[in-house]
Amino acid sequence: MNKYNENAIESLGILGGVRAKPASIGLESHNHTFLEILGNAIDEARAGYGEEIIVTKHEDGSISVRDFGRGVPMGKNEKGEYAYKKVFDELWAGGKYKNNDEDGGSNYEYSLGTNGVGATGTNYTSDYFQAISYNGKRLLAIEYLKGAEYTSLIEKESSEPRGTKISWLPSAECFRGKSEIDDEFIITTLRDQAIVNGGVKFIFTNQKTEETTEYFYENGVPDYIKSLSNEEYSLTDVISFSTEQKGRDNDSDKDYRIKANIYFSFNRETSFSRYYHNTSWLENGGTPEEFIKNSFTYVIDKFLKEQNLYKKGEKKISFDDISDSLLIVTSTYSTISLFTDQTKKKIGSDFMKQSITKWLREQLEIYFVENPNEANLILKQVLVNKNSREKAEATRLSVKKKLSGTVNNLTNRIEGFVNCKSKDNTKTELYLVEGKSALGSTKQGRDAEFQAIYALRGKILNCLKADYDKIFKNDIIIDLIKLLGCGIEVKSKHAKDLNSFDINKLRWSKIVITTDADVDGFHIRTLLLTAIYRLMPTLIEKGYVYIAESPLYEIEQNDASVFAYSDKEKDEIVSNMKGDYTVQRSKGLGENTAEMMWETTMNPETRKLIKVTPSGAEDTLHYFEMFLGDDLSARKKYIEDNLHLYIEDALD
Repeated sequence: MNKYNENAIESLGILGGVRAKPASIGLESHNHTFLEILGNAIDEARAGYGEEIIVTKHEDGSISVRDFGRGVPMGKNEKGEYAYKKVFDELWAGGKYKNNDEDGGSNYEYSLGTNGVGATGTNYTSDYFQAISYNGKRLLAIEYLKGAEYTSLIEKESSEPRGTKISWLPSAECFRGKSEIDDEFIITTLRDQAIVNGGVKFIFTNQKTEETTEYFYENGVPDYIKSLSNEEYSLTDVISFSTEQKGRDNDSDKDYRIKANIYFSFNRETSFSRYYHNTSWLENGGTPEEFIKNSFTYVIDKFLKEQNLYKKGEKKISFDDISDSLLIVTSTYSTISLFTDQTKKKIGSDFMKQSITKWLREQLEIYFVENPNEANLILKQVLVNKNSREKAEATRLSVKKKLSGTVNNLTNRIEGFVNCKSKDNTKTELYLVEGKSALGSTKQGRDAEFQAIYALRGKILNCLKADYDKIFKNDIIIDLIKLLGCGIEVKSKHAKDLNSFDINKLRWSKIVITTDADVDGFHIRTLLLTAIYRLMPTLIEKGYVYIAESPLYEIEQNDASVFAYSDKEKDEIVSNMKGDYTVQRSKGLGENTAEMMWETTMNPETRKLIKVTPSGAEDTLHYFEMFLGDDLSARKKYIEDNLHLYIEDALD
């Protein structure tokens, strides 16, 4: 039995402790080391030293970050101490602790990192770490293995441009088996940094994929917002506000400086939000998100009230109604660290929240007064969003209520539905037939073990031209959704809560659309396909939807019948017959005998089913939208281009 006594107490040391628990100094993952090293290069560029940062992923998975700044100090200081040891081998050491000094002694006024643990922490948690500092004539280099110095400081001649190059490979021992920094993480980070550091070019060379990509926005955030915005639906240009202020969170604190850059535009169809602080993306928000929500909601609500645009008794807007049409990026800075932890994903500052909220409200009010046309467009769009959101919420509650229950206890409630015996959804089939008249023949002609039938009551709603509120008031569609059981796929920013689709809950192996071979039948088939494509496109993509091909002709001879599915097939059959025979157009489904329905439409051995494929669905949707949608110009052009074909056919 192990004894717990004085001899059981051990010390990992600082290096061992960091390698054992990187999160203790804020390194939450192997990817996070990239932020720490890149952040130092960005701070140099922001300070005016270098306009380009090169990131390389090597064949072995290691990363290099090369900047063209002043070069990290690595030689001896006036005390005879090597600076590189403080930078790469000592926690809470660095050159950014005086950022808030009044005497101007700071090297980095608004720095991404000030805690002095990033470079050392990355070194400690890497299998391999190398730092090279160039001054244009010579270089200084140092190497570490698993955080321990491997070579002495190297100094030699080099004509490489001034700057710093850091190379490292995160240790799988420290990060739960992960060492290679994810490509997507690098790409996302570099894109974000290019956005908030306008004029700085970020180059990523991936030697493993032999690809090189550049990220560059000359004007930074405004260029990025323009790239996101759909100009056709734009309500405003990109608007920008900037301020610098000074204050403190508590009376006992020392004053610090903040800077806020707010960029935004309004668009009917596009929305986006991103918050940065000292160039770090605030994935978890914090203060900037709070002052944006507060300011925009307050000012827009105020103008709606002043202009009497609210209806009597109407609820006030929420920020969601604004954000639906708002593209906004904030880039804030502070001379002290406001990050709530080393991960730099959230900031908290009472001073910033209060001062920027007051300032931003004033700026927005001035903008609305000075730009009445744009203000009017914004106010009306926010109300449109609000009404759409409220309608979507009412629809969601209504649909949830209507779709409650299971197919078993709904069987007797759904008019026109006849269930099958089996519950094995790898075998069951649901036939969608045209009207009650078809229900009789299909019910008698089916295999009741695995074939169920739903007889439509009249024509189904055209789902291309209807909004979700109208769609979900249609009883046929609601019944269809209930019977399929897999939920719905909703692509609407105002009705996201309606998404409930789960392919695993589909109750059928096949959904078979079965209609008469006439104009009305084709129309109903088209409307059914439209509904499925609009509400459950995955059913088509996964191959669950079929069309039962009904015969056009019944050819009788000697009390025996054969069926032809086209004029060509009819002619071929007749040409091989000897003696008397009769040819007649097939009757509607409701007039067919049970035997005929089984033979031509429901017997897996003899029926003809056409699978609706994704490519076929796309072509079909194109024509749906042309003939059933609101694109009048496309419809007119089609008629102009093709009318002569139909006229010639008619004349023939």
